[in-house]
Amino acid sequence: MHIKKENVLQNNTAPNKFILLGLSEEYHIQSILFSIFLGIYINALTGNLLIILLTLVDQTLQTPMYFFLRNLSFLEICFTSAIVPKMLHNFCSGNKSISFMGCALQNYFALFLGGTECFLLASMAYDRYVAICKPLHYSVLMGQKVYTNLAVASWLSGFFMSFGHTTMVFTMPFCNSNVINHYFCDIPPLLKLACGNTFRIEITDFVVVVIFATFPFLLILMSYSGIIAAISKISSSEGRKKTFSTCSSHLIVVTLFFGSACIKYMKPNSTYFPNTDKYLSLFHTIISPALNPVIYSLRNKEVKGAFMRFWERTPLD
Repeated sequence: MHIKKENVLQNNTAPNKFILLGLSEEYHIQSILFSIFLGIYINALTGNLLIILLTLVDQTLQTPMYFFLRNLSFLEICFTSAIVPKMLHNFCSGNKSISFMGCALQNYFALFLGGTECFLLASMAYDRYVAICKPLHYSVLMGQKVYTNLAVASWLSGFFMSFGHTTMVFTMPFCNSNVINHYFCDIPPLLKLACGNTFRIEITDFVVVVIFATFPFLLILMSYSGIIAAISKISSSEGRKKTFSTCSSHLIVVTLFFGSACIKYMKPNSTYFPNTDKYLSLFHTIISPALNPVIYSLRNKEVKGAFMRFWERTPLD
């Protein structure tokens, strides 16, 4: 399917709408992509809703680690829902337009939820550090007030960061085009449509990434450095394996999320490659939210046990 691109915009104007080129302009490929991403979206919703339900109803999962996991699962539902439904609509309708306000809201929620996830993952790493390195003080260092405040701080930090950054981006003039070479309203392709010098916004974008991605990532590295040091002191190989298994799922999720996000955002705008960046974005916006419930359930005996108990209590008729 050929998408008609609109003419270059007048200087210092805001377009009424943008055109999202998506992952492909070929109709037959879009049909295949619709089926694939619909399946991924359903899997993400089902898996994350199940994690939320299990951590609410099962008494063995009433711990800080599963409190953070419940927050993460809710965040993943919101993250995919901010992007995938519009993406699916574009696949099946052929209408790839998105309103200016719709684009701003999509960008806001992507930044808000992405920033929040960075700090939630850091909080989860700190929880594992305290559990493994300071087990005798765990109930004090990770009491209800502490882990609740960490979660609230994570959500608020993402909320305020994204509000200011989205406002800055969508108040700049657009004059190059209204065609976004992406499947959602992301910052790098939007900056390519801006008029004049975008250096100030690029610097702000870089600072935001440092604060909301690099800083949490460093906290995670520090936590795991302590965890690895503590595990290395365990004499038996079985004990080391059992202890590390409590945080292996989190480590896989961190690698998937930060790996793709850092490669994508921690580079100058001059090295922006649209097609490469689109596929990198898939990992932390769509694929990772769908994989997280699978990772946490398949590699976690407590979650599997909670699921079996829930299944046994559920009436079949």
